[in-house]
Amino acid sequence: MSTEVKVPTLGESVSEATIGQWLKQPGEAVALDEPIASLETDKVAIEVNSPVAGVLSQQLAAVGDTVTVSAIIAVIEEGAAGAAAPKAAAPVAAAAAPAPVAAAPAAAESNDPAVLSPAVRRAVLEYGIDPATIKGTGKDGRITKEDVVAAAQTKAASGAPTVPAAVAAPANERREERVKMTRLRQTIAKRLKSAQENAALLTTFNDVDMSAVMEARNRFKDSFEKKHGVKLGFMSFFAKASVLALKDIPAVNAQIQGDEIVYHDYVDISVAVSAPNGLVVPVVRDVDKMSFAGIEKAIADYGKKAKEGSLTMADMTGGTFTISNGGVFGGLMSTPIINPPQSAVLGLHRIEDRPVVRGGQIVIRPMMYIALSYDHRIIDGREAVTALKTIKEAIEDPTRLLIDL
Repeated sequence: MSTEVKVPTLGESVSEATIGQWLKQPGEAVALDEPIASLETDKVAIEVNSPVAGVLSQQLAAVGDTVTVSAIIAVIEEGAAGAAAPKAAAPVAAAAAPAPVAAAPAAAESNDPAVLSPAVRRAVLEYGIDPATIKGTGKDGRITKEDVVAAAQTKAASGAPTVPAAVAAPANERREERVKMTRLRQTIAKRLKSAQENAALLTTFNDVDMSAVMEARNRFKDSFEKKHGVKLGFMSFFAKASVLALKDIPAVNAQIQGDEIVYHDYVDISVAVSAPNGLVVPVVRDVDKMSFAGIEKAIADYGKKAKEGSLTMADMTGGTFTISNGGVFGGLMSTPIINPPQSAVLGLHRIEDRPVVRGGQIVIRPMMYIALSYDHRIIDGREAVTALKTIKEAIEDPTRLLIDL
């Protein structure tokens, strides 16, 4: 009996997706609810699970094809798992037919260069790593770019060469690689360009002395992790400081909808985290009601889900304000772009020792530049500067976070 596999509901206002990767190939056995394909939507990757147990007989769409909700993308023959083994074992004597030969291709599926993501393929070529030698840490054992980099570092430490064979070509040979933009990357490009065209963007800067926060973190990090099971980072301090600023300056936490300004009495912060396909911004909700531990746990959970590729549409929906930490990549200063329909974004940067004047004396302090980009249509310059100053003061004197000052 044949069963059609259809594109599932993708979420509110999302009607189509792109075939990002086939996790099963024709002739391979699949179990009930086992992922057979990965779809890329405007926001996240979604897996399509098999509705029955059997053998994948047909793929009706190719990688890169655009498909709509309820479209048929594959056909599965129910109860045909037993028949797949003799077909795969054709070169073997009939007496050996019962051997579970179909298991081998499935196990190697995530390491097949044909099904690696473009970012992973580029990393494999760059570092000269055989994907078959890499144990993937992504969802279902898939290889991530981080896995390739780690394998390259291990190979370099052992003294083995990491230069791919292709580099042996003539030195004057020039190459190009064309990779179709993923749906996620296309959407990011459109949204960022739209933000520049539709909003009156402006950025204000300040710098922050991180001494007090670093001292508090160093003093309590061990007991904090022991009690709460999560590390104490800087993001929870900045999230708490942002709450103070957004409560004091409601326009920074507001949005334009048509000819109206919508003010929120809650704070949902979109936190930029790194994923294999680029930066994503899952939403930590009701931050104004959360503890430091709650914020750190939420961010850590999102970071893990982003690496595994398991973020959902619900994780990415909403948000009234964004924090983007370019400092983890070494950025000294930037002008972040707002995340529409939000009206402001806080940019964090690297911490470095710099000479500053304190009490008439030049001293060395761990300093960080911070930036607030905002939509000047609803946020005045005075409000933006005041909000950023509030964040600065709360970080430089964390006691303010406890007394709501």
